[in-house]
Amino acid sequence: MKIVAVTACTVGIAHTFMAQKAIEDECEKRGFEYKVETQGGYGADNELDDDDIESADGVLLAVDVGIEGDERFDDKRDEDRVLTVGSADVIRDAASVIDRLLEQIDE
Repeated sequence: MKIVAVTACTVGIAHTFMAQKAIEDECEKRGFEYKVETQGGYGADNELDDDDIESADGVLLAVDVGIEGDERFDDKRDEDRVLTVGSADVIRDAASVIDRLLEQIDE
């Protein structure tokens, strides 16, 4: 299983990186491949490229604001493989958010 994600909060600092860590920790527990792009006050880091997105089984957007390059995920949206939640949702309970994404992918 491969998950790619983007995290972004309104200020672009604390919650962005806390959400990134929560996603990474949960994916590691499950043995999933993952890559998390952060978009924050310092710009984008660890940017997802087309190959990352195309090869992903699912996309998790843990965002509180609009993100740069949102259209990159349109093909995955058409396949119902994108879940959008707030950054705090992932920080509070990354396991249940990832479970929701997996359920959505399996439907």
